[in-house]
Amino acid sequence: MAPSTITIEAPRPRFEPAALTPGDEQAGIRDAVRGIFAKYATVEQIRTVSQTPLGYSSEQWTRLVDDMSVTTLAAPEDQGGLGYGMVELGIILEECGRSLSPEPVYSSAVLGVQAFLHAPTHTDEARKKLLDGSAVAAVSTLTTEGDRILARKTESGWILDGESHNVVGGSGADVVVVSAQYEDGVGVFALETERHVDARPRTVLDPTRRQADLTVTQSPAILLASAEHSATYIAHLRDLSTLALASENTGIADAVLDMTVEYVKTRSQFGRPIGSFQAVKHRLADVLIELERARSAARYAAAVYDGRPDDAHLAIAVAGAVCIDAALHAVHEAVQLHGGVGFTWEHPAHSYLRRALGNEAIQGDSRTHRARIADLVAL
Repeated sequence: MAPSTITIEAPRPRFEPAALTPGDEQAGIRDAVRGIFAKYATVEQIRTVSQTPLGYSSEQWTRLVDDMSVTTLAAPEDQGGLGYGMVELGIILEECGRSLSPEPVYSSAVLGVQAFLHAPTHTDEARKKLLDGSAVAAVSTLTTEGDRILARKTESGWILDGESHNVVGGSGADVVVVSAQYEDGVGVFALETERHVDARPRTVLDPTRRQADLTVTQSPAILLASAEHSATYIAHLRDLSTLALASENTGIADAVLDMTVEYVKTRSQFGRPIGSFQAVKHRLADVLIELERARSAARYAAAVYDGRPDDAHLAIAVAGAVCIDAALHAVHEAVQLHGGVGFTWEHPAHSYLRRALGNEAIQGDSRTHRARIADLVAL
C-alpha cells in the first residue's frame, strides 16, 4: 500500500482586491493630510512638540481627528465609523511617516480603536470616547504569556496589579490596553491611566515616538478578551501593528529619497553635481526600487486585510519584512549621501533614521517577519 501524501496549502490570499488601484478619493485623502502636515508639522515643529510633557501637539491631533477622521476612518458605520478600511488609513499612516508625526495615529487611531472595535466583550462607552478623539489609547506589547500583570475578579469588577514596559504612547494615554494573567489564563484588559497607574517615561532612541513603563496598583479594569479568545485577539492586534508600521515605513523611505535626490542635485564636487555621478545614481535607483516594492507590499496587505482579514497574515508578514528593509536602506543612504551634515542631529535625515530604527524595535526586524513567513507557508 503506497504511503499517503499530505499536501500543505500555503495560506496565501485567494483573490485580487479591487482597492489595489488607487482612486480619486484616495488621492484626495493623501493630498489633504499631506497639506496639513506641510503646514503644521515641519521637522523643527515636531522636534519642539516632542519635547513637551504630552509628546505631541494636541492641536494637531484635533485637526487629524476632526479634518481627516483618523479615529473613525477604518471603523464600521454601524459602530460609529465611516466604513472605510486600512487602505485609506494606510495612506494617512504613510504620510505620518513622511512627516515624522508624533501624534498617536498609530497607537490610538489604529491599535487603540481597533482593540475596542474587535473586543469580544461590550465596550460602548470607552469605544465612543476613542472614536471621537476625546480619549487617547495606548496598547502594550501584547504577548500570549501576558505582561507582568496579575488580574483578579472582585464583586465590583476586575482589579489589576503589576508592570508593563515599553508602552508606546503610555505616558500620554487616557486608556491603556494590557494583557494579564488570571486564574483561567491570559486575558486582555483596558484600564484608565488616571486610576492607580504610574507612567514613567523612558529614554528612547526616537523622541518623536515616546514610550513609558507602567506600574499598575489596584487599578480597576474592564475585560476586553477572556483567556478563551485572547490568543486570536492578540494575534489580530499584532498583525495590525505590523501593517500600520509597514505603511509608515513606506512613507519614511519616500520622504528621505525625495530629500536626498534634491540634495545631490545641488551639492557639487569636481565642478559638477554629485547626482550626475553614476555611483550615486545607482544607489538612489536601488532605494527607489525598494520603495516601490514596499509601497506595493503595504498596499496589497492593507487591501487583503480589508477584504478578508483572516487571509491576510502572509501578506502582512511580507509587508513587515519588505517595508522595514526599505526604510532602513533609505535612511542609511540618506545619511551617507548627505555627507558630514547628514550625521548631525540638526539634519532631518537623523530624525528619520531614529524613527526607522525605533519602528524596527517595536515591530521586529525583517528576519522576525521572514521567520513568520516561513511558519505560515510551513517551511
